[in-house]
Amino acid sequence: MRRTVREIGWAVRGACRESDPELFFPVAPSPEQEERAKAVCAGCPVLADCRAYAVRVGEPEGIWGGLTVRERRGLRFPPGWRRAAG
Repeated sequence: MRRTVREIGWAVRGACRESDPELFFPVAPSPEQEERAKAVCAGCPVLADCRAYAVRVGEPEGIWGGLTVRERRGLRFPPGWRRAAG
């Protein structure tokens, strides 16, 4: 069962709580928007918890823990993770 953000105790202490959700979940992401969202994350007291959660559950959208979807995917599936069966 996937937990919602409401069920995650650390989320209520996130720096993003005071920001517009559109900053972290934009309709049309841009490098500038990503940098603004990451700047909010940079000073967040629960950055490590947020990042760990997003990587663990494979969050498919948005900036979580200061990382984009592509950056989180890189942590979950680092280069060389898929090797041919020998």
